[in-house]
Amino acid sequence: MKRGFWIVGGIMLIAAAIAFWVANRPASWTEAEVATLQSLWIESLPPLPPDPSNAYADDPQAAAFGQALFFDTRLSSNGEVSCATCHLSEKMFNDGLPLGQGVGTMDRRTMTIIGTAYSPWLFWDGRKDSQWAQALGPMESAVEHGGTRTQYAHLIDEQYRAQYESIFGGLPDFSDRARFPDAAGPVEDPSGRAAWEAMTPADREAVTQVYVNIGKAIASYERLIVPGPSRFDIYIEALLTDDKETMQSALSKEEVAGLRLFIGRAECIKCHNGPLFTNNDFHNTGVPAAKGLPADDGRASGVTEALSDEFNCLSQWSDAGENDCADLRFAVSTGEQLVGAFKPPTLRNVAESAPYMHAGQYATLTEVLRHYNHPPLAPLGHSELEPLGLTPNELGQLEAFLRALSGPLLVRPELLASPQ
Repeated sequence: MKRGFWIVGGIMLIAAAIAFWVANRPASWTEAEVATLQSLWIESLPPLPPDPSNAYADDPQAAAFGQALFFDTRLSSNGEVSCATCHLSEKMFNDGLPLGQGVGTMDRRTMTIIGTAYSPWLFWDGRKDSQWAQALGPMESAVEHGGTRTQYAHLIDEQYRAQYESIFGGLPDFSDRARFPDAAGPVEDPSGRAAWEAMTPADREAVTQVYVNIGKAIASYERLIVPGPSRFDIYIEALLTDDKETMQSALSKEEVAGLRLFIGRAECIKCHNGPLFTNNDFHNTGVPAAKGLPADDGRASGVTEALSDEFNCLSQWSDAGENDCADLRFAVSTGEQLVGAFKPPTLRNVAESAPYMHAGQYATLTEVLRHYNHPPLAPLGHSELEPLGLTPNELGQLEAFLRALSGPLLVRPELLASPQ
């Protein structure tokens, strides 16, 4: 009897041990799933792509100069706004606001600049086709930096002449305020525009060249800002090396379940794929208009602006040859699919990037996932979404996985020259 008791007890202990192992064993993945997961791994991110439109893109001195300009609040009408005002490094180069706030209030949320060197289109609607062109847009915007081209040329002349000339060559003398007014440029402000139109074409071109070089320097700095590895990436590296112990410690069971949903039934990977978790394309996902703002047609207007942009890849200010500008030359410029479509942002560090959507419509990841699970009708165009039918538990798993994408930011200091 006693022997039978111990046998039964032993069997029960073995069964419990097996059950515990089954519940906690490292997840098994199919070969196809492993290939998909590897494509999302940070180590699958290729080297920085060249920017033929910016001859200074990989110049360390230009990057150091651009870093100084990025944080300089004198590049604004009120002396209080810099690029870093909306792109705060401690907030993953966002600002944490539903709508960007410069000298005024914008009608969209600030997008991060992390990893944007890999994107052929900038801003939510892709109205710029390079980082340097993107950097220039806010500087003349009445609600962002609110400044003018001559204002910025005077700043470079008076504060950065030696550094500028060491990179770009000779800088004109802008000291004659009759020729180069304090505040002149092709801006909304009537007085600034009138002063600009009163200048000679040659003087306007000289000022614009300096303005363009400001953008190219800032872009050469921004190129260096890339995401670092997250717990997800540790998990994938362990998966590829069959390190089961590290797999178990890197992601919880709930997070792994969320990862399965992410690449499976939740269909997140349709838009959020690749090592940066974005395909850099444009999608209508039925996001409602922000309170107090009209419906936004997104890419439909953005592509038109990009094609006519003064600073696009095919412009006189670009360093690219015509054959280098394929994205612009072959951009899809018409079609219902463009209406209400926006670029999906990177999901790396998404847990630290609230609020969400193009105008901060949702405050939490929970709200975002609820939207995708039960998508409303699109305010403009036709939404690509279909109801997912995920349970509350599955939505929780998906959110847990998204939080595992948090990791450090890397600004590659080895590529920065010492400021002059």
